[in-house]
Amino acid sequence: MKPAPFAYAKARSVDQAIELLGSAPGDAKLLAGGQSLMATLNMRLSAPKLLIDLNGIGGLSGIAINSGTIEIGAMTRHVEIERSDHIAQHAPLIALAMPHIGHAAIRNRGTFGGSIAFADPAAELPACLLALNGEVEIAGPKGKRTVKADDFFKGLFETALGPQDVLTAIRVPAASKDTRVGFAEFARRHGDYAMVGLAAAAHANGQALADVRLCYFGVGATPVRARKAEAVLAAGSLDDAVKALAADLDPPDDIQATGATRKHLAGVLLRRVARQLMEPRP
Repeated sequence: MKPAPFAYAKARSVDQAIELLGSAPGDAKLLAGGQSLMATLNMRLSAPKLLIDLNGIGGLSGIAINSGTIEIGAMTRHVEIERSDHIAQHAPLIALAMPHIGHAAIRNRGTFGGSIAFADPAAELPACLLALNGEVEIAGPKGKRTVKADDFFKGLFETALGPQDVLTAIRVPAASKDTRVGFAEFARRHGDYAMVGLAAAAHANGQALADVRLCYFGVGATPVRARKAEAVLAAGSLDDAVKALAADLDPPDDIQATGATRKHLAGVLLRRVARQLMEPRP
């Protein structure tokens, strides 16, 4: 299929992108990497009147370390993050997730900010952002604001972004010596969206774990924190944490798997990821 007709504009600044969004209220889409957007356009699941290209805006990509925080520009390509020594050292959870995102061709064009803004509930990076207790920087007609990951994902493909907002950067705390992370997913084929996935972060507390955050993807309309399982795992019982998932997760049935299958797989992934969380950082 081919997309419905639309007008095209290439923004040269964030302010211009915001103005262009305001010129077509509710009928404009932002183009970053386009790896999700182009598919929805071609299938006419999305039919904007105006497509605003962000690729001409300088200063929206790059990886920086500032005061114990890793800042990733929204237009930073997946491949840059995958190959970054800074990410490997200071944001190891994101490094673990990157090879699972699509295929190499997709990672060459796709952007970190695009994945977060699109908020596909089966995508890896939104769950990683939530697990790391990160935040996003948003520019809008009233200026810039920061939104915590816990408050950013609102519903199916729905976020805290307003109709004239542009996501400009993502920030996560830099890993420390006691940071522990784990990542695993189950997909029918490598590169497919995961049927179930788990991104996790914690801090070592002697032989135990503290500040545990278990964030599942592919099990609901948004990334889902398994809060009861987090508390039980921090208390030291993996078996009971797996049992607690029954209260944390309510995945739907679809053509890929039943909700019961997904719950079972969630427990399998928790056992795998828990072993990773107990491993000291290299």
